Amino acid sequence: MRKLYLIIFLMLAVNAVHAQDSTAHQLQQLPGKYFSQVSGKSRHFEKQVNKRSQKALERLARQEKKMQAKLAKIDSVAAKNIFSRSIDSMGNLQTRIKQKAGKYDPSRLGAGYTGYLDTLQTSLSFLKDAKSLGSESKALQDKVNGSLQSVQQLQAQLQQAEQIKAYIRERKQQLKEQLAQYTGFTKDLEKFNKEAYYYGQQLREYKELLKDKKKAEAKALEMLKKVPAYNDFLQKNSQLAGLFNLSAAGAAPNLEGLQTRTQVEQLIQQRLGGGGPNAQTAVSQQMSAARERFNELKDKFPDVDNAADMPGFKPNEMKTKSFLQRLEFGGNMQFARSTQYFPTTSDIAGQVAYKFHKNGSAGLGAAYKLGLGTGFNNISFSHQGLGLRSFLDWKLKGTFYVNGGFEENYNTAFTNTDQLRSIDNWQGSALLGISKKYKVSSKLKGNIILLYDFLHNQHVPRTDPIKLRLGYNF
Repeated sequence: MRKLYLIIFLMLAVNAVHAQDSTAHQLQQLPGKYFSQVSGKSRHFEKQVNKRSQKALERLARQEKKMQAKLAKIDSVAAKNIFSRSIDSMGNLQTRIKQKAGKYDPSRLGAGYTGYLDTLQTSLSFLKDAKSLGSESKALQDKVNGSLQSVQQLQAQLQQAEQIKAYIRERKQQLKEQLAQYTGFTKDLEKFNKEAYYYGQQLREYKELLKDKKKAEAKALEMLKKVPAYNDFLQKNSQLAGLFNLSAAGAAPNLEGLQTRTQVEQLIQQRLGGGGPNAQTAVSQQMSAARERFNELKDKFPDVDNAADMPGFKPNEMKTKSFLQRLEFGGNMQFARSTQYFPTTSDIAGQVAYKFHKNGSAGLGAAYKLGLGTGFNNISFSHQGLGLRSFLDWKLKGTFYVNGGFEENYNTAFTNTDQLRSIDNWQGSALLGISKKYKVSSKLKGNIILLYDFLHNQHVPRTDPIKLRLGYNF
């Protein structure tokens, strides 16, 4: 019997060693760029959050000083009581932001929490274990520790930003109440409200951009998910696991203090009286109406996660976008049949558009006219011209847009660039039409554009008035 136990023990030990060796081997195959990408992205967004928080506080403090000066002309005592302490508080917050953010507090799960960062931090914590990577991989351990520190610092910065957001939300409500008895502050409060709203939207956008994984990062997480030890570690050590007390092996979710939907419905029915069929019907009707109203508000303001953040104005969705984020790159192709003057041609164009509104964009482009010959029995390539374009795109309804612009085209065959300097050979086109956009993939969009050239009669030789272009944007 003892021999049997000994054999079983040895088999289990061998299996454990093999499993550990296999895990170590799998983890050592992680892409080399993974840690540098994580560290670089974390530091980048930390700087962005820091910069945006400072800018928001500076603008709000400046706005409060203006309101203080205006109120001082009416009631100097009230101006001092209402604004002095708040302006000092904002100054202190700006000083704190310039310093390094404190340690991230996982117990404050709602402040700055994102599921992506939770998974990322837990993954790096798993890799930090020397047994998983092999004690000989000191250089790799240094990379893991550096990446983990960058992620934790970003989490701390986001948590600090959420605290600032909560302070601004509370301050906005205080000003609304304290200045209600005075006239002439409506526009000032509206400016304060706009800055507070766009600050919250910018934080949300940063969190969304964080989720965009680069190739090495996506591959590394995919490899980790195939390691059983990692999945077990993730289930027990993530922040959400800590919230529900799942860190203990085999522990069931601890939902103490959280009411179930059934308990809430029973409580409402008791309050309405009796809990009979009439009460149950009334509850269902009220809940249905509330749900419909909530969905309407959610559709109208999809980015708002707190009732206090509801804007009292129509938000500009492009306000929180940087210049580079507003740029859309793309191109299109246009074909023309052969005539007695021109061979069959293909216009190949590249363009860049600036999105100045959620429904509109304007841009510039350049086109190269490639000659293809006069038919299947006469295929030859030639330089048939160039074009410079400007355009405006505005949404009509759904996926249909009105498209128009002005172009200058060199419609003469050329063999060298010196020929393009002749201004007489350039001809203008005034175009207007409609475009249909469609989604190809998550990052690529296609479009079909049908245009009419109002200056085609002035072209010598005359060109086709109708232009059909097939394009894409990314």
